[in-house]
Amino acid sequence: MEYILVLDAGTGSVRAVLFDKAGRQTAVSQVEWTHIEDPRYPGSMDFDVIKNWEIIQTCISQVLSQSGVDANDIKAISATSMREGFVLYDENGSEIWACANVDARAVDEAKELKNSDPQLEKRLYNLSGQTFALGALPRLLWLKNNQPHVYEKIAYLTMINDWILYKLTNKLQVDPSNGCTTGIFDLKNRSWTPAIAEACELKANIFPPVNEAGELLGTIPESIASFTGLAKGTPVFSGGGDAQLASVGVGAIKDSQTFICGGSFWQQEINIKDLKVDSQNRIRVNCHAVPDLWQIETIAFFPGLVMRWFRDAFCEMEKLEAKQTGRDAYEILEEKAKDVPVGSNGIIPIFSDVMNYISWRHAAPSFLNLSLDPNKTGKKEIFKSIQENAALVTYGNLKMVEEVTGQFPKEAIFAGGASKGKLWSQTLADVLGIPVKVPAEKEAAALGTAIMAGLGAGLYPSIDSAINDIVKWERIHTPNLENHETYKTIYENWRAVYTEQLKLADSGITNHMWIAPGLTV
Repeated sequence: MEYILVLDAGTGSVRAVLFDKAGRQTAVSQVEWTHIEDPRYPGSMDFDVIKNWEIIQTCISQVLSQSGVDANDIKAISATSMREGFVLYDENGSEIWACANVDARAVDEAKELKNSDPQLEKRLYNLSGQTFALGALPRLLWLKNNQPHVYEKIAYLTMINDWILYKLTNKLQVDPSNGCTTGIFDLKNRSWTPAIAEACELKANIFPPVNEAGELLGTIPESIASFTGLAKGTPVFSGGGDAQLASVGVGAIKDSQTFICGGSFWQQEINIKDLKVDSQNRIRVNCHAVPDLWQIETIAFFPGLVMRWFRDAFCEMEKLEAKQTGRDAYEILEEKAKDVPVGSNGIIPIFSDVMNYISWRHAAPSFLNLSLDPNKTGKKEIFKSIQENAALVTYGNLKMVEEVTGQFPKEAIFAGGASKGKLWSQTLADVLGIPVKVPAEKEAAALGTAIMAGLGAGLYPSIDSAINDIVKWERIHTPNLENHETYKTIYENWRAVYTEQLKLADSGITNHMWIAPGLTV
């Protein structure tokens, strides 16, 4: 039997996942990690390269021990990670600074970049598909302003998945699907554009080579083999960003396919063969993990976190029942909410707005239009309204993409934690008015990484054959078109209400749920 080892570094934990050639998980080792705020710098979220590398090596050793697999049968290793987090190195290749994707220390620097030239962000967006909201440019400027002794030593920059592969091979490089999230990439050429860094008066010579996902980087040396149990000489391949490799893991590798990843955030990934950016700078554009393909990306903030907050704050009874029965609390809540009417008796949740990348902010979290009749507004109705709200934001994002591409999806693939909910999946189909396909393998990022590494190792003849053999469907949700028509009216009402709620937050009467660093309104 032949196996592929994937290292999947998320915001809250890292996993070592061992797949067989057929894409089946053989073993998983997962360890949580924490990104610590430096008390000197509000909003900072440092990535601890020393401790986290120890954790990764432990995960590798554990997954080999659990599986009982002969290390010589592992034919490929690769890594995926959270996007936007990055690592900086000196000229000797030693790590000198690193941050997680949630680092938010560079508020003043984002303002500085915006104020230096009001048109700069828009010009750079046209090249990179990124704004200052999530990218590396404000953080690099923060280092220049606040830790010049570190900034002057910077010789290389990589993303976190590339850092993992560097630790395994001693090769510094990046891949396009995650590297582009720095905002320092030319999307069309799928490579660094030093001119972007120069425009921000930043170092323009810190960019290592670029390798597409599945490119051979090197092999496992004796030092790593002896500590982890891996076999010396095992080939290591370039990986990529989690959302883009998740797209591969659900089979979204063709033009116009739409993939919705329902986690803490919901990402809508729309594949495009012909590169386009938005003239109004509202959407994000990234390199796909598949060469010669790009993705328009829209994001809904916090649907998974909102649902977890609701469960933990108000659903002790369901959590207790789940503990007693061995069922999932969300499954129990869905069962109770299955007969709640479309629109949840008029409840209007206010959480994430539709995406506006150039002026990204969200109103204060709230529920409006509640009834005092407990038979109309109760736990199950609020639960259903949260599910509906995530689907409505997704619908709004996809309608915005339609303005750019001229096309609304004919179907969508839905994966991630939210896709485990059958009611949530059906609600999404009804709101969008299109079939929603749920894959059998929900942990799509690791699987997509395995597929690309397997391609590099020659385990699969082509990506199409790999997808055909590996990606299976658990269920398909067909939309209720009558419900869809009702949801279109609900969507317009929600948009009107949200506009007013955003005005309250913009005026300071309420607090934004989130506002992009450096943005003033």
